[in-house]
Amino acid sequence: MIELRDDDIQRIEYEIIRVYNDGRACDYTQNGSLLEVRKRMINKRALARQEELLRHIIAFNDALTEALRKMYDRACSVWEAMRNQLDAGEQADLTAKCYLGHEYPALHPLQGDDREDLWDALCDSGWNPLYIDGVTLPTLCFKNSSSHHSYTFDGLIGMDCPPPNWNEGLDRELTKDLHLTSAFHHLFDHTMFAITDFIYVRDFDTEINLNINKSVTPGENR
Repeated sequence: MIELRDDDIQRIEYEIIRVYNDGRACDYTQNGSLLEVRKRMINKRALARQEELLRHIIAFNDALTEALRKMYDRACSVWEAMRNQLDAGEQADLTAKCYLGHEYPALHPLQGDDREDLWDALCDSGWNPLYIDGVTLPTLCFKNSSSHHSYTFDGLIGMDCPPPNWNEGLDRELTKDLHLTSAFHHLFDHTMFAITDFIYVRDFDTEINLNINKSVTPGENR
């Protein structure tokens, strides 16, 4: 079994929780450094024994892909319905974002009263800035200046380019057939989450925002 919380990691996590709960989350440079050190320490251990995590990696990638598919389909449905109702001169855009579930993962092998506080700090975009728009990079966005969607679902999750497997940083042979998405890679490589923070997540939150602007010519009644 992979040891994810020795004395050194525990001290860093206690410091993260203490600073976060003290309301000093504005010192983002220092706080981000705490998360980065923690991530490196945990990943070093976890990635040395990836075979033990493989089933969780697969299950998470599948659950994340399903959540993104539902978000994409819903965004397309809302967008098409809205576009058909736009008046002349109106411009619109829609953005859709997906986030890891708000609650600390129930499947995580480490549980305790302090874990929800740690999860709140990890999911705070001030502490974890590349997570501000969620799990995808770039954000799903539709604009009515174009007559069709800017990219497909496969484009959103990075499955439209060879090879369709975003397993950089992992054991290439062990993960060669997993079809890991670009969203997985974004969480693993770009954000401050350790791999064992997110691979136990099975619940996701989605956010769809729609903006409509109407251009008004001088002298036109408003």
